[in-house]
Amino acid sequence: MAQKQERNWVAIITMFFIFGMISFVTNMAAPFGNIWGFTYEWAGMAGNLMNFVAYLFMGIPAGNMLIKFGYKKTSLIALAVGFIGLGVQWLSSKVGADVAVCEIGGQICALNLFIYLLGALICGFCVCMLNTVVNPMLNLLGGGGNTGNQLIQAGGTINSLTGTLTPMLVGVLIGTLTKETTMAEVAPLVIAGMVIFAVSFIIISFVKIEEPQGDLSNVTYERSPLAFRHCLLGIIAIFFYVGIEIGIPNEMNMWISRLPFEGAAKIAGSLAATYWFLMLCGRFLSTIISGKVSTRAQMITVSSVAILLLLCAIFTGDINISLFDGEVPLSCLFIFLCGLCTSIMWGGIFNLSTEGLGKYTAKASGLFMTMVVGGGVMPFIQDNVVRPATGYLGSYWLIIAMIAYILFYSLWGCKNVNKDIKVD
Repeated sequence: MAQKQERNWVAIITMFFIFGMISFVTNMAAPFGNIWGFTYEWAGMAGNLMNFVAYLFMGIPAGNMLIKFGYKKTSLIALAVGFIGLGVQWLSSKVGADVAVCEIGGQICALNLFIYLLGALICGFCVCMLNTVVNPMLNLLGGGGNTGNQLIQAGGTINSLTGTLTPMLVGVLIGTLTKETTMAEVAPLVIAGMVIFAVSFIIISFVKIEEPQGDLSNVTYERSPLAFRHCLLGIIAIFFYVGIEIGIPNEMNMWISRLPFEGAAKIAGSLAATYWFLMLCGRFLSTIISGKVSTRAQMITVSSVAILLLLCAIFTGDINISLFDGEVPLSCLFIFLCGLCTSIMWGGIFNLSTEGLGKYTAKASGLFMTMVVGGGVMPFIQDNVVRPATGYLGSYWLIIAMIAYILFYSLWGCKNVNKDIKVD
């Protein structure tokens, strides 16, 4: 028993490390998008969109890889793909700036933009596979239920730590956005990411990870995980949630970085980093209380509070306060406070949606990863459809509507009404 527990802790710590890598890569998209968006108005969220569109194509294959190859091999493949994706993004800082490719929105687009977008897509494949590995494994290692959620939230704390550092580091490297700002300014961060991926690959290659569900390659699946209503509604909730998590700080980052004062991009990066830091705090707190407070109760509370915070943000748009050595709208305070609320939603939704799925958990994880495409689709709609009509703050009405669905799911949609289906 002691040996089994030791092997479990090795697996848990490894999954925590992978959780951190996910946000490190994902959170590059928004500040990098600021660079491209300054030159191409439509491209601010394009990298983020490509990053998350990858989930649409990779989610189900990633779930199948988990069944065929297991958790360790799937994570190693993901790390190799991530190294390549960051390498392609770095290449966009070196070549293609003088090669015109096409015209979009009345602007001539250079080749380096499309090289960057290709790199963002490849990185999306990477984080999709990593997410497919880490969430079900932590949930299973924790034994499901509240303790399974506790491990997911603990991993999410590490995820938020790297998510906090990424926009802050990019903001420091850029300082103030100008027409002359290019990807070359942030190349050191991209190279650092490549080194981390390479080292991670080597470390995980030597780590022994016991597959928590054993060999799944010969398991028979009589039906789809979508036969479970709470799983189906949870997959929809994940689509909206990732749009919420990404849309809240990204739109604030783009808004503040374009204000007419010195160091606006640096302050915007600090504000976005504060959001991710509060996500870290929220997940750490949830890790402590999840053994005693149900996932459902936590989800109902944070969904309600997030709606109230965003309503406050929308209706205080004319008031400015001093933050990070600059005058910024008071609304930013309410917006980044939402990080405390969104912090537990990913783990909470995954935990509620996979409860009682048994052997269907791996397949359900692949479907969940497909719907993470919402993190690209919904922020793109927010910035390119809603914002032009309503302004930056008005675009948060879309976020409120999505959180309202999360609240519905937490109150009623998460109940497992298909307990009669055999899952052994």
